[in-house]
Amino acid sequence: MLAQLGAILTVVRSVVEKISDIKLRTFAEIVFAVLTLGGCTPTTTPLAGADPADPGARTSGVGYHSTIAPYSSLRPTAPSPWREQNDRAAPAPKSAQ
Repeated sequence: MLAQLGAILTVVRSVVEKISDIKLRTFAEIVFAVLTLGGCTPTTTPLAGADPADPGARTSGVGYHSTIAPYSSLRPTAPSPWREQNDRAAPAPKSAQ
């Protein structure tokens, strides 16, 4: 009798494992399908302003700003005496106290 009970429990366990395996596989397939097809749905968010595809929509004005506005030409010039340039660039001499 004990052997029969063990055999019945083994069969029931095998059936339960198959059913749970099928359920798990089905659940995994559904999750995969949802994640795969979820990217195909269009987003439907309301527009905050005018439709950007409307060619008659009002827009703000466009201003011009030069990208090279502070440019000054630095073409080569004649060399000047180096001592005068050094004197102009040197710090002022300290007065003796």
